[in-house]
Amino acid sequence: MSDTTPIPAPAAAPAPVAKPHLAARLAALLMTLGIVYGDIGTSPLYVMKAILRDAPLPDVDYIIGVLSCVIWTLTLQTTVKYVLIALRADNKGAGGILALYALVRRMRFRWLPLIAMIGAGTLIADGVITPSITVVSAIEGLRSYSPDVPVEGISLLIITLLFFVQRFGTRLIGASFGPVMFLWFLMLGVTGALHLADAPVVLKAFNPYYAFHLLFHSPEWFLIMGAVFLCTTGAEALYADLGHCGRTNIRLTWTFVKTMLILNYLGQSAWIITHSDALPAGCNPFFAMMPAWFLPLGVLLATLAAIVASQALISGSFSLFGEAMNLGFWPGQKIKYPTRLKGQLYIPVINLSLYVGCVAIILAFQSSDHIEAAYGLSITVTMLMTTLLLAAWLRSRGVATVWIALLSIIFLTIEGIFLIANLFKFIHGGWVTVLIAGFISAVMFIWWRSGRIRREHLEYVDIHPVLPIIRAIHDDPSIPQYAANLVYVSRSGQPGKIEGKTLYSIINKQPKRADHYWLLHIKITDAPDTLTYDCEQLIPGMVYRITLSMGFRVQPLISVYFRQVVADLAERGEVDLRSNYPSLRSLGIPGDFRFIVIRRVYTAGMLVRYRDDLTLNLAGLIRRIATTEVRVLGLDTSNVTIEKVPLIVRRQAGEGRTVTREEDNGEVVECQTTEPEALQPVKS
Repeated sequence: MSDTTPIPAPAAAPAPVAKPHLAARLAALLMTLGIVYGDIGTSPLYVMKAILRDAPLPDVDYIIGVLSCVIWTLTLQTTVKYVLIALRADNKGAGGILALYALVRRMRFRWLPLIAMIGAGTLIADGVITPSITVVSAIEGLRSYSPDVPVEGISLLIITLLFFVQRFGTRLIGASFGPVMFLWFLMLGVTGALHLADAPVVLKAFNPYYAFHLLFHSPEWFLIMGAVFLCTTGAEALYADLGHCGRTNIRLTWTFVKTMLILNYLGQSAWIITHSDALPAGCNPFFAMMPAWFLPLGVLLATLAAIVASQALISGSFSLFGEAMNLGFWPGQKIKYPTRLKGQLYIPVINLSLYVGCVAIILAFQSSDHIEAAYGLSITVTMLMTTLLLAAWLRSRGVATVWIALLSIIFLTIEGIFLIANLFKFIHGGWVTVLIAGFISAVMFIWWRSGRIRREHLEYVDIHPVLPIIRAIHDDPSIPQYAANLVYVSRSGQPGKIEGKTLYSIINKQPKRADHYWLLHIKITDAPDTLTYDCEQLIPGMVYRITLSMGFRVQPLISVYFRQVVADLAERGEVDLRSNYPSLRSLGIPGDFRFIVIRRVYTAGMLVRYRDDLTLNLAGLIRRIATTEVRVLGLDTSNVTIEKVPLIVRRQAGEGRTVTREEDNGEVVECQTTEPEALQPVKS
C-alpha cells in the first residue's frame, strides 16, 4: 500500500444531536468572545490612564487627538491588517506567526526562520507581562474604596491560583469565558455611552485630521504613541486563534468588540474633558467614570476579564511552544494533555517559567503604572515580524509586487513609529521584555541551527543492496531473536534511503534478528492537523517502511499512532502479528515490539568551523533542559532502546562524493562530502 491513508481513530461515541443552526452560531460567537479578545478587550483598563500619565495638561484638543489615534490604530492595525488581511493567511484552519511561517518556509528566503523566531520570542515575552498588567490594573480598582487595599498581594494570589489550575485543564471554567466576556464588553459599551452627552465634542475624533495634527504638533508624540499602542496589543491573538474559532466568527465578533471598545474610549475621553480642571493624581478614568453603586460590580467584571485574558495568553504560550517543538525551533519538553479538548495542552516547565516571570514582574514593578512603562515594546516587534511574513505569503500567492510594496510600506511605517515610541520605554522597564524575548529567540536559533548542522552530516544510503543481508539475518536461527517486531525511528524522508547508522545497528553492531522490521519516519507537515500514513513493503511480510505525516499542531503520541497503523495493516491482511514461536503462535499470541532510537552524540572539536562547534556545544547545554527524545515522541519507555553513536564529522583529503540530505522543509538536495562511508554493505 503506497497511497496516503488516514490513521484510524479509536471507536468514538455516537455524535450528539445537532443543535439548531441559529443556536449553534450564537454559541460559536460566544465562544469566540471568550477565546480571542481577552488581551485587547482589557486594554481600556490602562490605555487612557497611561495617556494621562505621559501627557501634558489634558485640554480638549489633546484628548480628541489621542482619541483619534486610538480609533485609527484599532482601524488600521487591528481591523485592516489582522481582521481583513492576516486572517486570509489560513494554514488549513490554523493561524499565528508560526503557522504563517509554515505556509512560506519553502520559499527561498534564508531570513524567514529568523523572522519567525524573533516574532515568536517577542510574543512569548508579551505573554509574561500581559497577565501581570491586566490583573494588577483590575485589582487597583478596589483603591476607589480604600487606598490601603493590598493590590500586590491580591494580584499574586490570583496569578498563583491561575497557574496552579493549568495542570488540571480549563474545561470547567472555560465554559464561562464567553458569557463573562460578553458581559464585560456590554459593560464597556454602556458605561462609555452614558458619558457621551457630557462632551459630544469627542465625536470629532473619528476624523483622522486630529490624529495627524497631534502627532505633527506635539513634542511628546513618542510618549503619546507609546501609550496609544497599548490599545492594540491583543491584535496578534485575533490571528493566532484562527484555528480555534474560524475566520467568520472572528470577523463577526470583532464588529461588536470594536464598537464596545470605541464607545468606552469615547466615554472615558468625555469624562476626562468634563473633569480636566480637577483630575486627581494617578486617576484611572475607567473606574472613575463609573457610578459609585456600580463600582463593585465593575471591579469584579474587570477581575474576571483579566483572568480570561491571562488564561488566553497562557494557553497561547503552550500552543506556541508546542508548534515550535514540532518545527524544530525549541528543545522537546514534557507535554501533558489534561482534558480531551482538541489542542489543549499543558507544559509543566513552561507553566512554571511563566509563573515565575509574572511574579517577578509584579514584585519588581508593584503597580500598573510601572508595568505600563515596560509594556508594548516586545509585541511591537512581533507585529513587525508578522508584516514581513505576510509580505512573503502575499508573494507566494502571486499578488502583484506593487500591492505588496504598498501594504508593506503602510504597516511597516505604522509599526516603525510605534517601535520608536516604545523604545523610549527601554530604560523604564522595557529592557525586561527585550531580555526575555532575546533569550527565547537565541535558544530557538541555536537549537534550529544545531539541527541543521546535524542533518548536514547525516548520510543516507540505499537500503536495497542490503535487503538480502536483512533477510539472511531473519532466516538465521543461530542469531538470538532480538524482538518479534523491531521498530527503528528513521530521519530519512527519502524512499529507498536510510541512515547508515541504522543499517550498522541492524547488521554490524549486534545482528538483530526479528520477525518484522519497521522503519518509521515521522514527517512534520506544513498543514497543522494532518495525521496520515504511507506504507511500503521493502520485503513483503518482513521489512516495512512507514511514513507518518503529522501536522505541526498534532499531539506527538507516536506509540499510539503506530499501534493504530499496525492494527490497520493487520486488519487488511498485510502483516501477521502472531508470534513465530510455535507455542505462542498456536495460541494466537502476538509478538512483542521493540523501538530503537539512535542518538548521535557530539564531541567538542570534531568540526573544522568554529561557529558550528560553538553552536553544537551551546545546543548541548540547552539539551539539559529538554526532555528525552523518547518522551518527545510519546514512545512507551518500557520497550525502547537508545543506542548512542558519535556524530562523526571528519574532514579527509581527497575528492568528495555526492550524497543526499534533507532540508528543514523536507526537500531533498544533493551535496558534496568528504566524510568516510558510514557502512560498506556487501552486495549479494
